[in-house]
Amino acid sequence: MADVKITDIRKSYGAVEVIHGLNIDIGDGEFVALVGPSGCGKSTLLRMIAGLEPINGGTIAIGDRVVNNLPPSQRDIAMVFQTYALYPHKSVAENMGFALKVAKADKADIERRVREAAEILSLTEYLDRKPRHLSGGQRQRVAMGRAIVRDPQVFLFDEPLSNLDAKLRIQMRTEIKELHQRLKTTTVFVTHDQIEAMTLADRIVVMQAGRIEQVGTPLDLYDNPANEFVATFIGAPSMNLLAGDLADGKIRLGGQTFAGPPGAGRVKMGIRPEHLLLSDDGLPMEVKVVEPTGSETMVFLTFENQDVTAVFRERHTFQSGETVHLKPDPDHIHVFDAVTGARL
Repeated sequence: MADVKITDIRKSYGAVEVIHGLNIDIGDGEFVALVGPSGCGKSTLLRMIAGLEPINGGTIAIGDRVVNNLPPSQRDIAMVFQTYALYPHKSVAENMGFALKVAKADKADIERRVREAAEILSLTEYLDRKPRHLSGGQRQRVAMGRAIVRDPQVFLFDEPLSNLDAKLRIQMRTEIKELHQRLKTTTVFVTHDQIEAMTLADRIVVMQAGRIEQVGTPLDLYDNPANEFVATFIGAPSMNLLAGDLADGKIRLGGQTFAGPPGAGRVKMGIRPEHLLLSDDGLPMEVKVVEPTGSETMVFLTFENQDVTAVFRERHTFQSGETVHLKPDPDHIHVFDAVTGARL
């Protein structure tokens, strides 16, 4: 295992810079997720760590080695892709051990390491099968097994669950987390799904347009977003943002006032869906759609031409067009500058 140190890393395509001097320190054995919308640069950054994409500035160090000029085969990393990239004519065991065979490892050692990886991933009974005889989840486990047998210093995952159905994604999330807890190998995991990042990672790096917006633990990002982008990207459903005015330490919104930070000007008051409470003295909101899920009730509303989402643990039978009064929990109000989006 090893730490990964990314220092002032930059990437350009012609005159267009797409990665703008990023700095990330990933600890030995840490699980770090890179998240952000499509095109934010997270997969490009992962490929730069892997050596599949040349860099235009900065350094990447794995352990005590700067690997900028090393080919992927010499970086002691293993990568799991979005597509399984399995050889269809080879068995599961042959797919898992192929890289070791190319490296001319001892046959007995290959068999031992393949068997150990298969036991970890519950693939022992499938070792003689071809990939076409496996489910999507089993194929992804084979791809993970191929990475495990190499015993790398760093695992790199590039959206490995995006091709799976919803149920399998949840199952594979659990398996990946259990795998990391068992092997404790430094892991960098790219995903556009913030739920995957929240449930898997020790720390999350939130990216936008080739820049880092915030780095922190999942709950730190959820509870203390640095800006409006992070606030709305982390959490499902997204945080509600309601336009208001800040003056004298109070936010004026919908004819009511709420405690706010010092300063003055236009702001957006952020409140997560689960922190909107039914109250007779709350803000009047019109119900648009109600979605009961059994364990909770999700309600989509409008307030002064702004969309609002509320989530209740209790079951409610609101009707479309009905007016309900919801009060933001004062202990969970976030305030952002309406122009810059920065947290106040």
